Amino acid sequence: MPTPTRAAAAARTDAVFTALADPTRRTLLRAVVDRGPVTATQLADDAAITRQGVAKHLRSLADAGLVSATRDGRETRYVADLGPLQSATAWVHETEGAWSKRLGRLQRKLAR
Repeated sequence: MPTPTRAAAAARTDAVFTALADPTRRTLLRAVVDRGPVTATQLADDAAITRQGVAKHLRSLADAGLVSATRDGRETRYVADLGPLQSATAWVHETEGAWSKRLGRLQRKLAR
């Protein structure tokens, strides 16, 4: 059974992958990264979805910790926080390493 810290880290990684599984959210995250503090309205101007749709996707990205929102008068501005991507990147590298080891063992076995 995983330790609470390990379980929490796994849950954060799962949240990142869940958020990034949607192509619209990936596009919006890229736009937030590229444009800096930006509102849902500004993002919707360049998107094929409504401002409400953009806001819904931004909430999913915020739930995963990939964006944060700050009130600026009547507007909410979003900025990217790519720190949570580190856990997802670490998972990919660990999985890639395990897979490479398995393939290496298979290659050695086949070479015999």
